Amino acid sequence: MIKGAIFDADGTLFDSMFIWESIGEDYLRSIGYEPKERLNEVFKNMSLYQAACYYRENYGVTLSTDEIMAGVNAKIEEYYRYDIKLKPHTEDFLKRLANMGVAMCIATATDRPYVEAVLKRCGIRKYFSEIFTCTSVGYGKDEPVIYREAMKHLKTDRESTLVFEDAFYAAATAKADGFLVAGVYDKYEKDQTKLKKIADVYLNDFKNWSALEKILHS
Repeated sequence: MIKGAIFDADGTLFDSMFIWESIGEDYLRSIGYEPKERLNEVFKNMSLYQAACYYRENYGVTLSTDEIMAGVNAKIEEYYRYDIKLKPHTEDFLKRLANMGVAMCIATATDRPYVEAVLKRCGIRKYFSEIFTCTSVGYGKDEPVIYREAMKHLKTDRESTLVFEDAFYAAATAKADGFLVAGVYDKYEKDQTKLKKIADVYLNDFKNWSALEKILHS
């Protein structure tokens, strides 16, 4: 029987992955430059510092790297504070879990202030007893540390803890560490087939409560 649930934020609870597809170009336009290429592809494997250097070297941006990084972060924060929306049926889904006595927390790669802001604005902060971030635990989701820390907080075990993830690589990390996994559809995840294959349950959306019934009570 499921006693605890660990939720990813971006792409799982929130329709927010578009940010990472467009932030490089959006920021550049905001300071008066027009992108010459698809910057999300260019920046895919770059750090924020490297991206700031790229702006200076390839677009002639005269701001310092620190000013550019601060500007990009401010743009991201703006999205979380004002624009990002819940995925459909999310609050009803969380309410049903809470009514069943399932303890819930967040495990996310996004910085805590951004997540706090969007959770509160969307009215669902009350469902989560804690927010764990990759920064706070010191590891990314290619390691299971964040899920272990979240489980320790929930006071559950792997057999009774369900991890909700939209990203295949993160779901695979949790699954390999012995957690039950709920795959959640997001259009930005390219490995849907792989996600479906490893997930104990797969949700096309949060209206699909019936898909959870068996695993919730087994």
